[in-house]
Amino acid sequence: MSAVSPEISQVLAQMRVMQAQTQPEAVRPQTEVQSTVSFSDIFSQSLNSVNQAQQTSGALKTAFEMGDPNVSLSEVMIASQKSKLAFSAMVEVRNKFLEAYKEVMSMPV
Repeated sequence: MSAVSPEISQVLAQMRVMQAQTQPEAVRPQTEVQSTVSFSDIFSQSLNSVNQAQQTSGALKTAFEMGDPNVSLSEVMIASQKSKLAFSAMVEVRNKFLEAYKEVMSMPV
């Protein structure tokens, strides 16, 4: 098996941070350093990483189309699928966030 790519490691690290932030205080490990990270910061970082994946995919596609011998078709396809998956995940997060927002806004006061 091949080693885990840095992009996947970064996404996994972000997922672990989000998971730790959503756990109640009683469940969190005591060794965890308390930091304040807002949802907007996490969402913005995620958008930036999706954008970076799409730009990388586009650059690899262009390089392959131009005949760059250092870029293989498999690299292009993998980068394309990574960017597609990252975008789909981001759209799902956005949809869930909007559903939650609409539900909160429709609650009687």
